[in-house]
Amino acid sequence: MVQFATVEDVKTIEQEKPWPASQPAATLYELLSNTKDKFGDLNAISFQLFSGPKDKAETLTWNGFHGRVTQAANLFRSLGIGETDTVAYILPNCNETAVTLIGGAVAGIANPINPLLDAEQIGSILRETNAKVVVTLKAFPKTDVAQKVSEAVELAPSVKTVLEVDLLRYMTGLKKLIVPFLRPKFEVQHKARILDFNAELDRQRSDHLDFADSTGDRVAAYFHTGGTTGMPKVAQHKYSGMIYNGWIGHTLLFTEQDNIICPLPLFHVFACHVILMAALASGAHVVFPTPQGYRGDGVFDNFWKLVERWQISFIITVPTAIAAMMQRPVDADVSSVKTAFSGSSPLPVELFKRFEKATGVTLIEGYGLTEATCLVSCNPVDGDKKIGSVGVPFPHTEVRILKHGADGVTVCDTDEVGEICIDNPGVFEGSTYTEDDKNVDLFAYDIYLRTGDLGRIDADGYLWITGRAKDLIIRGGHNIDPAEIEEALAGHPAVAFAGAIGQPDAFAGELPCVYVELVEGADITIDALMDHCKEHVHERAAVPKHLEILPELPKTAVGKVFKPDLRKRAITRVYNAALDKAEITAQVVEVREDKKRGLVAHLERTGEVDEAELSRVLGEFIRPWVWAETVESAA
Repeated sequence: MVQFATVEDVKTIEQEKPWPASQPAATLYELLSNTKDKFGDLNAISFQLFSGPKDKAETLTWNGFHGRVTQAANLFRSLGIGETDTVAYILPNCNETAVTLIGGAVAGIANPINPLLDAEQIGSILRETNAKVVVTLKAFPKTDVAQKVSEAVELAPSVKTVLEVDLLRYMTGLKKLIVPFLRPKFEVQHKARILDFNAELDRQRSDHLDFADSTGDRVAAYFHTGGTTGMPKVAQHKYSGMIYNGWIGHTLLFTEQDNIICPLPLFHVFACHVILMAALASGAHVVFPTPQGYRGDGVFDNFWKLVERWQISFIITVPTAIAAMMQRPVDADVSSVKTAFSGSSPLPVELFKRFEKATGVTLIEGYGLTEATCLVSCNPVDGDKKIGSVGVPFPHTEVRILKHGADGVTVCDTDEVGEICIDNPGVFEGSTYTEDDKNVDLFAYDIYLRTGDLGRIDADGYLWITGRAKDLIIRGGHNIDPAEIEEALAGHPAVAFAGAIGQPDAFAGELPCVYVELVEGADITIDALMDHCKEHVHERAAVPKHLEILPELPKTAVGKVFKPDLRKRAITRVYNAALDKAEITAQVVEVREDKKRGLVAHLERTGEVDEAELSRVLGEFIRPWVWAETVESAA
């Protein structure tokens, strides 16, 4: 590891460790083999089915993980998977999930898919990636993954083999005896053959590959960009980008002596590339608690005890999880923890302060995106952490703030807001998505990936995200396309226009919210429209939490719904409700667009105000606030 405190440190790292000369391996199998040779007897991956601090766990050493990945790669190759063929997996977290990801990327192209998507969406991704092999769950109580995947495979004729993982092997005692009687039964309609994943692995040799490893860089993973209406976009990730993400983690954060707790899903780039690849590069030990991670039963209640059990040095988290943690006491010895790393969505200032005060643990906020393989920036581990900023760009990552206008592209000045555009080894220029038409106009100067996020870079080189050029609603780090909500409502005969946005939420960051304009003469209730949404919005997370009927939606000169006005309306409503609930005598009188900070709520006092309590209440949200009289006096 090297010092990472300032922008100057980043420049030093770039000079002393140039890229690609510093790339530690050409392929994932080479990277894994190197780590196995160095740290074979050390722990690599641990998984526990239940969240209790004394519950059974299965740990694979680097020798064991290397052997299992080798078997998986050999199995996939025997099933017809070549370097350009796809192994998809629809799995919760378990050791088999990590084995499938790396083994699939060694044999061909690994394609993680969110198990929370519906069958139609899973099927569309399987068709887009032309998947030949699918790894998924055997039917198990309290989950419908097997049933959904069976329906999805029926929609994807390219799938020839389904490999099932049975979580029963992780169970003990009475539960292990009962589960077979509770296992759901359903009729399989697809024509693919069904095999037991672990039984098939056991038939393969574990000491070396039965085929030659790749000779150089190639696409090794497909990651979809989240649940959207129709077919989610699929991003292509190469060995070089995945290894770069691992190199960043090893260079700046992790060694073989670290234990990392990662209750994030292994279908998301944060867990797969930021954490698992960093472990492959460094030899660190990663702990995955429960199949659902943070969503698992008892994970938050037992979280600090799990930290103590595994002597965790790094906590990997997201703002929604931090909010839940802060509702429980720190009831264990967490002195082993060096740092907590938060990503996926903006972190409210008050939540940042509460976490560090309650735990004594340094919290680092970062930024990444699926289209760039992942990592872009983070607050320096050893340096100044500017709360609300996403830190400084990582070594070998160049961030440009650009404005795209009728006269072309211009570079923004310091603190001037524009679109965040990036170039680093994780960016696949010109071929970010599998569909060529999705790559049109995606790059500035044919080099810099246009993220769709708005931001600025301050005088110290720190990156700040101020909004989004694209309209995605980010609910707890999960991307929701507002078009899915809008199109569902557009199908109702009483609806003329619908505008969906993300409204502020103290727990999830944003929640889907929709404003509706009715056709002339229509008479319908909000409850009826909500019922329509529940039936026609395919993704559960996208069903709006607030629906409001307006006489007329704000529109642009060309008749498009003007969403900034809707966002201002939502901020006003949510903030005022929070102030009323806390009995704080203040209210939002206006929401204005600030050039540096994005949308800012302006408050007026309606009585005596406890400013500390006010800061605590509104600090739970990601959008900033100011006193209106302060702004007016400054003007």
